[in-house]
Amino acid sequence: MNMFGKTTKLLVASALLTGLSTASMAAEKVYKWKLATTWGPTLHPFIDAPTKMAEMVEKMSKGRLQIRVDASNKHKSALGILDMVKGGQYDMGHSASYYWKGKDINTMPFTTMPFGMTAPEQYAWFYYGGGMELMQKAYAPHHVLSFPGGNTGNQMGGWFRKEINSLDDLKGLKMRIPGFAGEIMAKLGLTVTNIASGELYTSLERGTIDALEWVGPGMDINMGFHKIAPYYYTGWHEPGTELQFLVNERAFKKLPADLQEILVVAMKLSSYDMYAQNYDMSATAWSKIATDYPNIKIKTFPKPVMDAMKKANEELLVEMTKDQPLLKEILDSQKAYQKKAREWTKMSDYLYLKDNL
Repeated sequence: MNMFGKTTKLLVASALLTGLSTASMAAEKVYKWKLATTWGPTLHPFIDAPTKMAEMVEKMSKGRLQIRVDASNKHKSALGILDMVKGGQYDMGHSASYYWKGKDINTMPFTTMPFGMTAPEQYAWFYYGGGMELMQKAYAPHHVLSFPGGNTGNQMGGWFRKEINSLDDLKGLKMRIPGFAGEIMAKLGLTVTNIASGELYTSLERGTIDALEWVGPGMDINMGFHKIAPYYYTGWHEPGTELQFLVNERAFKKLPADLQEILVVAMKLSSYDMYAQNYDMSATAWSKIATDYPNIKIKTFPKPVMDAMKKANEELLVEMTKDQPLLKEILDSQKAYQKKAREWTKMSDYLYLKDNL
């Protein structure tokens, strides 16, 4: 073999070894991300969803993707999650889309809508009815990806200091209620505000607000609202409240394909786990109410109040979508899917419960 042949073989061998070494180094590269949440460190199960997701990602990736979860007490911007993820201060966030309806109205419906879909109906819409595609379309201008982040199921209608017997009883009340439901209540004469979770009890105690809605028995009882406002009303405004994982698009694209898939799977699994966890918490708390919390009075809003809410809802939707084609596309998609899914919901769940309660 001539010298040229030997040199070529040596170069090829060297290149192969270099390639294998580079591939090995690339495979072992560790990506360290930060995730900001709207929630405080003890707000279960909301804080559990991103925490469990991060643990699953690290385990499944064998440590190649590590995500530090920062609760709101660390970053001090509970309602600024979208801006922080969009701006790159954080690679990920965990919050609820309706918190920034003032910044981008198109993101609002992905949390929930009054008189809208239940959690199972909404999950079916997300994954099989075009919801995911519409959500990415809405978040594209922000260079952010959005994924379902855990559902609360049907939320309660709120804690009130006084009983609501008529529309007049609502007028002038100050209430914490976010999202589109806040618009409805404002139309009925309430003064509506949005307050971070850590300030809710103090605001209610000091009379800054007269009423508030939070989630359901499992989370509400631990907040102590019943000590101040004993009238607990059933839900209408958030029938399937979905939290959101937000991911900086540029950061996501820098991940290898397998880590991208691991992240998506972990988000999906932790989201369903939060739904199950919250359901258990509420069922457990509800079973104890009669003995442990005898002061709580469970109420439903009177029919005239519900009728007024539905009327205000329809009027506001017409007004809101007038010059918002994407918002109208999203809401039309939800409405059409709800109409289809609700027939099965009635056949499977409603009639079963009707005959077995």
